[in-house]
Amino acid sequence: MATTAPLLGGVHHVAYRCKDAKETVEWYGRVLGMAYTTAFAEDHVPSTGAFDPYMHVFLDAGGGNVLAFFELPNQPEMGRDPATPAWVQHLAFKVADEAALLSAKAHIEAQGIDVLGPTWHGLFKSIYFFDPNGHRLELACDIGTSEQVEQARAVAPAMLEEWAQTRRAPRHAAWLHKEPQA
Repeated sequence: MATTAPLLGGVHHVAYRCKDAKETVEWYGRVLGMAYTTAFAEDHVPSTGAFDPYMHVFLDAGGGNVLAFFELPNQPEMGRDPATPAWVQHLAFKVADEAALLSAKAHIEAQGIDVLGPTWHGLFKSIYFFDPNGHRLELACDIGTSEQVEQARAVAPAMLEEWAQTRRAPRHAAWLHKEPQA
């Protein structure tokens, strides 16, 4: 029997764990302006039936995107994968332009949060910081032209194939990492 892949309509929500649901909701509202929209709380996990009380909170991340968190008081203290560098796993949110990125940086720093960047990525610029749960966050603004985006898209298959064979960084899009001199 032949099957076809589903036609996806986007990301419904992305869920992460948090240390304290109330603190997390307040932090994302104050620092990133996300509205708290919904909460689910149960003593038993609906999908498994296991007893594991939780609070599941949902935040509006803009553009129809939802960021959710679980507080799990009966589970061991949350940690992170020690074999994965802290900069790898992160959530990136879009802002309108470079002015919005710099304004966001100033706002976040005014909250007493350390911010790295802006960092040049060729097609976009971004800043990085951590939430109170230790999750790395990125705010990014697109700066690439449609021609640059198409150029990067065109070389992506060859880059992946070369990487799969060599495990060395392909140079097809090295131009993305060279910030133009002002």
